[in-house]
Amino acid sequence: MNRLFCLILVTLFAMSAASAASKVPIVDSDTVSADTLTVENISLSNDSLAVDTAVVAKRKGFFGKLGDYFKKSEHFNPNKKIDFGILGGPHYSSTTGVGLGIVASGLYRIDRNDPTLPLSNVSIFSNVTSKGLLMVGVRGNNVFARERFRFDYTTYIYTFPSTLWGIGYEQGNNDDNKTDYSRLKFEAKPRFLVRLAPHTYIGPLFNVQYVNLTDFNEDVAKLMGSDERKFTTVGGGLSFTYDSRDIILNATRGWFVQLDQIFNPSWLGNKHVYHWTDLTVSTYHKAWRGAVIAGEFHSLFNYNDVPWPMLATVGGQSRMRGYFEGRYRDDNIVEAQIELRQHIKKRHGIVVWVGAANVFPKFSEMRLKQTLPNFGTGYRWRFKQGVNVRLDLGLTRNGMGFIFNINEAF
Repeated sequence: MNRLFCLILVTLFAMSAASAASKVPIVDSDTVSADTLTVENISLSNDSLAVDTAVVAKRKGFFGKLGDYFKKSEHFNPNKKIDFGILGGPHYSSTTGVGLGIVASGLYRIDRNDPTLPLSNVSIFSNVTSKGLLMVGVRGNNVFARERFRFDYTTYIYTFPSTLWGIGYEQGNNDDNKTDYSRLKFEAKPRFLVRLAPHTYIGPLFNVQYVNLTDFNEDVAKLMGSDERKFTTVGGGLSFTYDSRDIILNATRGWFVQLDQIFNPSWLGNKHVYHWTDLTVSTYHKAWRGAVIAGEFHSLFNYNDVPWPMLATVGGQSRMRGYFEGRYRDDNIVEAQIELRQHIKKRHGIVVWVGAANVFPKFSEMRLKQTLPNFGTGYRWRFKQGVNVRLDLGLTRNGMGFIFNINEAF
């Protein structure tokens, strides 16, 4: 019986071997080496794999390919001259209505042979809403070889049916002052910095602003004390920067200090001659696992004949989030915010923040009771390495507002 069982096994093995041999082409061992056979077999395997991959990709369809795109977008590809990605999303605010924001981010190294050089970046942001807001802008930070120079820039243009309440805290806090108008605004602010010491830079700064007011009626002129409708300011000055952040767009540790001094003289064609001082101090510290505590102090002081569209204002995409930008405005502003950033899982995170601001014409008229509070929470999704897409809900004294944008608020 055992002999019969062994005979059956031997017969089956022989049949299997014969079958396999019949599928392999006969090769003359004298003319083709074993290495060549190996390469030949791998080539056939790759062709088969390519076909299978193409079939799988075809079966994935649009949503499958979209998923693959977002998976790849998370990691920086050093082999590309610029690792670029784009994303869009809906949002809502009582100020602007329902909107669609489209944001894009590009990461790159100017010196691709130096992996220790901090990544340079460019961000494009745009927005369109049901209440008539149209906006597009671009900002970026360029770090040159050996970090000897930096070139930073921000420029944007938008048009929006807006609202005024007046100048100063008292007028801004009075709902009866609400007056509608429309405006077109353009601003460009480039700066070129030279390194003086580790993390320390200084260099020239330029600023151009243009504002054109439309749907401008007598109520607006009476409220603002002027019937001027077009404003253009051209200025230049000096910028000092200290930056020890580990990542420019999404820091987890370090400090950022920037002091800008801008002059708008008459010889540059300015009708309104004034100057301003802008100070930002930010700090970042790791707390527990996956948590970062970030803090920021900001102040802006204007001097002399400041046109009212260029006054310091509360609100925006980065500070006092949720406030209608420009409801509270005056010559000067002091504001601060603290934010807890917590990574949750994979590419997801949340934040909570608390902030405050005060606008005033001069220090002697600054009142603590006129300080405006700000609270909020937000969701973060890591779009690219060091780049987050954010959706923030800000609570204010006058209501709330949503913000959809790219990069951290500060």
